[in-house]
Amino acid sequence: MTDQAAPEEEDLAAARGRLAEAQGRVVRALVAGGEAPDGFDPARLRAQAESLLAKRRSVVARLRPDAAVATGPGLAAEFAAYARAREEPPPNYRADADDFAAWLRERGRLPDPPRRRAPWWRRLLP
Repeated sequence: MTDQAAPEEEDLAAARGRLAEAQGRVVRALVAGGEAPDGFDPARLRAQAESLLAKRRSVVARLRPDAAVATGPGLAAEFAAYARAREEPPPNYRADADDFAAWLRERGRLPDPPRRRAPWWRRLLP
């Protein structure tokens, strides 16, 4: 029985590997502008990708209004360029918003954040 269990486990591991690879292609098509995998309608996948991009953009604009104001009417184009430059999305919306602001800052579109002043009482310490 152990001889049969090993090939079954190998088949299962290989199937999981193929599934993970296929899922990765779908995610890349949805968030990184990758090609539509076989068996998917490219037009529908593109529409879904645009919808996901719009959702990310709206959340980022709410979390970082300074970035939205800095881009003005070009927010959609700027965010799309930022998103295309990434191979995978950040782990959460806050990281996405901060990464977008940093991306804008690198391009001179967003000023550096103001330096925080030390509390008044720090002047009294040696």
